[in-house]
Amino acid sequence: MTDIPERLPPQPGSLAGPILVGVMPGQNPVVVEHAARMAALLRRPLVCAYADATVYPVDGTDGGPWAPIDPDGVDEDSEPIPRLLKASLTAQLAGAGVEWSLVPLAGEPGHALAREAHALDASMIVVGTRDHTLAAALKEMTSGSVARHLSHRQDRPVLVVPVNPRVPADDDDN
Repeated sequence: MTDIPERLPPQPGSLAGPILVGVMPGQNPVVVEHAARMAALLRRPLVCAYADATVYPVDGTDGGPWAPIDPDGVDEDSEPIPRLLKASLTAQLAGAGVEWSLVPLAGEPGHALAREAHALDASMIVVGTRDHTLAAALKEMTSGSVARHLSHRQDRPVLVVPVNPRVPADDDDN
């Protein structure tokens, strides 16, 4: 019989780190609401991360420097995080009772969120599903699902929040 230590060291995703939520402009608020609720229940800070797929991390980290994928398409007035996203999150999280921050990430969202989760030693990652539109279906076919990528390629829990789910009224899977 071996002695069990009174306190085990934190493991990746052991609920010791912040809750990381992927955010984007125009996103259904239910994703951030669920992430804020988890952060409040677990008494963890909430880190909202916006991944800009039009830039990539030059040195492999999200801290910069970044370079545009298409240098000809660069808008010199562009910000790392869109102003409307900041305003929306500020209003939405005003009464949530959680400490929160907003960070910009570079690159494909699934990879960028995984890198940030590792860097923060996040307790979990929260993402939303895509809407049921033709544009969203085409995007998923070409770039894949962020939730699928995260759930298969990193070592911490992923909470996938259904956005506008299709629930048949006569569900035969009882």
